[in-house]
Amino acid sequence: MAIARKTMGDYMLEKGYLSPQELENAKKTQQNTGGDIVKILVDMGLNPVHVYEAKAAESGKPFVDLSVFKPEQSAINVVPVQIAKRHNVMPIKKEGNVLYIAMPNPDDIQIVDSLRLVSRCIIRGVLAVPDHIEDSINRLYGAGVAVEPPTGPASAPPAGRAGGLNPFRQGGAPAPAAGGASDDIIGADAKSVMAQVMAEYGARGDAAKDDDDDSLAKQVEDAPIVRLANTIIQQAIKEKASDIHLEPEKRGMRVRFRIDGVLHETMNMPNYIKAPLTARYKIMSEMNIAERRVPQDGRIGISYENKPYDLRVSCLPNLFGEKIVMRVLDKSSVMIGLNKLGFTIEVQDQLIELAQQPNGMLLSTGPTGSGKTTTQYSLLNLLNNIEKNILTIEDPCEYQLGGITQVQVNNKAGLTFARALRSFLRQDPDIIMVGEMRDLETAGIGVEASLTGHLVLSTLHTNDAPSATLRLIDMGVEPFLVAATTVGIMAQRLGRRICSNCKEYYDEDAMNLKRFGFKDAKEGQVVQLARGKGCEICRFTGYKGRVGFYELLRVNTEIQEMIVRRNTLPDLRAASKANGMHELREDGLIKVLEGMTTPEEVMRVIFTAGYS
Repeated sequence: MAIARKTMGDYMLEKGYLSPQELENAKKTQQNTGGDIVKILVDMGLNPVHVYEAKAAESGKPFVDLSVFKPEQSAINVVPVQIAKRHNVMPIKKEGNVLYIAMPNPDDIQIVDSLRLVSRCIIRGVLAVPDHIEDSINRLYGAGVAVEPPTGPASAPPAGRAGGLNPFRQGGAPAPAAGGASDDIIGADAKSVMAQVMAEYGARGDAAKDDDDDSLAKQVEDAPIVRLANTIIQQAIKEKASDIHLEPEKRGMRVRFRIDGVLHETMNMPNYIKAPLTARYKIMSEMNIAERRVPQDGRIGISYENKPYDLRVSCLPNLFGEKIVMRVLDKSSVMIGLNKLGFTIEVQDQLIELAQQPNGMLLSTGPTGSGKTTTQYSLLNLLNNIEKNILTIEDPCEYQLGGITQVQVNNKAGLTFARALRSFLRQDPDIIMVGEMRDLETAGIGVEASLTGHLVLSTLHTNDAPSATLRLIDMGVEPFLVAATTVGIMAQRLGRRICSNCKEYYDEDAMNLKRFGFKDAKEGQVVQLARGKGCEICRFTGYKGRVGFYELLRVNTEIQEMIVRRNTLPDLRAASKANGMHELREDGLIKVLEGMTTPEEVMRVIFTAGYS
């Protein structure tokens, strides 16, 4: 008699990997889109290890967690790196003539046959997380050293393993705790380089004076400073930091990384490192190292692990030197798509409908770092086809998309937003994206373009969606033109997502959620919310990754009339809500109830004094 296996959903519920509400949302998404349930669950922010472990349980396949298991070098030597990369497979163990291979799909007969011919072994496919397989290939192939299992008392198999070196959990048996980054952000490599630099420079004392340009010019080419400057950038990329801050103080320099929207201190450097390190970054970004009285801007283009990165560098003089801030941009980023940005299905459908209008302005608003550019590019990626002529003007071009003409602002050469937009109108465009509407001239040309049959995408800096219309009017655009051209406004914020590795659920008094717009809250009612306990993977913060909060205003006839009459912001907000707009805090409540984030994070990102 066949043994009935548990479904993925039942297995994950039993293990506490997801809540009933999350499972219901995943099923609804699958019904609406017809997508793969595994991809849907991972896109929701659940731990991929848990998802693929559940898939193994459902299919009866063995599972290996490559984030904790170290493949054997004897297995790696059997399969050429070209084959491993082509099929995204990782040899993990060899027993006689049997070769165990970590695969995204162990049932793929063609790949199994290809591996059998290459290795001349019997192939046993083992399910693993695809991203973990790719990471293992990049990390272990060509390392030149064998990867041996640990020895001594620490080598005892974790609970839930079948003993010895067996990495497999048949049918999704209990997994050992996943390893991850230390709570100390800076890695061992960076610490080693820092120690070397301090050892070499410490003996010299404060070798470089701030006004000694010749001495600085020599020191910035020294191997220790070059290594330190490169290592700081590499460490930031490894930690997926969006910004690097080097802040001079009275007795040294502090280095901080912005990770998931929050700054974390990584190291403090002595005073004698401050001047040469600052000068090194200024030279890398083609600034004038002799000029220390005025702010300067530059860019650094680097390649790390075969991926190109662009660093926007800002240098600001202060009391104790010059502060350097570098924005890290991944030039090879693949567009992640609207369905991964955290939109509710309703808002996503409405946004796509607005983006498919033949003309008008579709605006994204929010503070710096709120994900406006990512949203705009995801829309462009959706609209990009052979029938459309799409042009963009940006400062800088953060992503690169095939099939789209992208222009980068060059103020020194006279190529401004306004000048580029005038030229765009003579290029027979269908869709125009303007990186930011900064002044009346740019806004006016954008309005003109939308009136003459083009769809214009752009961004503004406002606190919410309704105030974007008032901002355009304050810039000098006539109210009737704002009303006639604006079809939709998307306000957004980015908050931290609960770490999927240490997520736990707890009961909360529903009355505490009334400030978020939870209208159904009653005395004594309890709702189930999620939070992160804190683990090594999230550096004991309880958060890993980010999720968007959105507020979409669709401009209808009533709102057009209110814009022309210059109605107040509260009036515009009330009309927008009556037209179906969910405020940022209400979208935050949805994400809280779905277990994506916490009430505290919504408060941190969205709420301001007097906002009720």
